[in-house]
Order: sequence, then C-alpha cells, then structure tokens
Amino acid sequence: MKVLLDTNVVLDLLLNRKPFVDMAREIFILVENEEIEGYLCATSVTTLHYLVGRETTKTQADEIIKNLLTLFKVAPVTKEILRDACANNGSDYEDSAIYTAAEHLAINIIVTRDKKGFKESNVSALTPKEFLAFFNVRG
Repeated sequence: MKVLLDTNVVLDLLLNRKPFVDMAREIFILVENEEIEGYLCATSVTTLHYLVGRETTKTQADEIIKNLLTLFKVAPVTKEILRDACANNGSDYEDSAIYTAAEHLAINIIVTRDKKGFKESNVSALTPKEFLAFFNVRG
C-alpha cells in the first residue's frame, strides 16, 4: 500500500508535537518495517527543512532530511503536476499540488491532519487516527 504523509504529520514527529507525536511515530514505524510504502511530496521536503531548521540548526535540518530520504520515497512535483494542481485546486494550492502528485503516482492514501485541504482529492485522505484504525483492520 502506497501512503503519502502530509507535512503536518511529519512535523508532528520531528517536532514532538503533543498529542499527535505518538500516532505519527506509529506510522513511521510502519514505513520503517516496510509494512507500507511511505512517500513524501517533494514540496513537503523543502518545507520540512525550512521549518525544522527554524527549530534546530541548518546542520541538524540537513541530517533530518537525509534520514527522511532514506526512509521515504519522494513524489515529484513536475510542471505537469503543477498545471494539473491548478485545475484540481480546492481551497489550498499547496494541498492541491500534494494530492495531484499523489494521484500521478497512484498512491492509495494521504495521511493528514488537515482533511479539509484534500476535499477535491481523488486520493483518499485520512487522519493519522483513521489511517491507523484502517490499517489495523486491513493489515
């Protein structure tokens, strides 16, 4: 199963954001154990570096990104995806680019804490809690 994590879920783990960190950790473990195929959107990677770098140092942010890139595959954001995201644009263009990139890779599920940004998505969007419940039923 291909699963793309939205930026906010990754930040929950990286920044130890309570009460969300435990669910994010469980999802990361599923990726690490290769029970699911984990993806990040290319736009999320740059955003993660910036936000983590504000809380730590550039060197630490670089190392965190390197570690993420060993664990996750990256959904590319091409000119075609950006153009399609304009046509698919819901309330948030950034979210539109993420779900359009996910759709282009036939990703099964997007895990996000901001489902309202994914209303126009053809890829199912689940909260971390919903995803873990779904996976435990299926897994």
